[in-house]
Amino acid sequence: MTTTLQDPAADTAAPPLLAIDGAVAAITLRRPGSHNRIEPDDLPVLRGYLRQLDADPAVRVIVFASTGKSFSSGFDLSRLGKAAATGENLFEQFTDEIENARAVTIARLHGPVYGGATDLALACDFRLGVQGMRMFMPASRLGLHYYGHGIRRWVSRLGLGAAKKLFLTSRAIQAEEMLRVGYLDALVAPEALDAELRTWLDELLAVAPIPLVTMKRTLNETARQQYDEASAQQAHVASLRTRDLHEALAAFAENRAPRFEGH
Repeated sequence: MTTTLQDPAADTAAPPLLAIDGAVAAITLRRPGSHNRIEPDDLPVLRGYLRQLDADPAVRVIVFASTGKSFSSGFDLSRLGKAAATGENLFEQFTDEIENARAVTIARLHGPVYGGATDLALACDFRLGVQGMRMFMPASRLGLHYYGHGIRRWVSRLGLGAAKKLFLTSRAIQAEEMLRVGYLDALVAPEALDAELRTWLDELLAVAPIPLVTMKRTLNETARQQYDEASAQQAHVASLRTRDLHEALAAFAENRAPRFEGH
């Protein structure tokens, strides 16, 4: 996948863009003038993209990216009143849909990430960041009790201590601490970000497609304390019957790379 996602000079605002290149899809936020703030009208577009990609088994990895100087400043906070009036948090539903996406998801964090965008990225399976970036979650400064599924995600993925520090103090942390607490899975120089992304894509696309999906689901369920023994066992047994498993064993015996077909 060739990535030409950043355009720091861009000052136009446009809805999120979906591009599909074989097994890799990229969803790009394109409101650099507002630090890629996610507007209410963007949510049905983004959720529609996820539904489209969930229905396309050829897509195995989804990359979330953006344009401009920041990755994203999160959801438009001026619209919180509407969420309070309806009792429906569409952004929470969106981040849950990222977490539960069939394909593996990667957040390409080329710059600072703030507010709800920190949970958007955390809902992804992996986050790749750059030196010099930072993040913060300002909920407590704004008098906001963060939505429940987001808090659960932060605690299950980063641990209670890190989640308390970031939520209760609203303290900004720098890239090195983001890596230390487990928010980032890789930290590289800005000019090396796309090469790092390419490495992750190559590794993910080299493994068998079926367990990539089923093990992701079981791992997420376990993290949410929703582990289903029957479902996990069924997925294990089903994998033993796939042609891909026999191909992997043959490739190992023949000292060659396996050719997986997802069957």
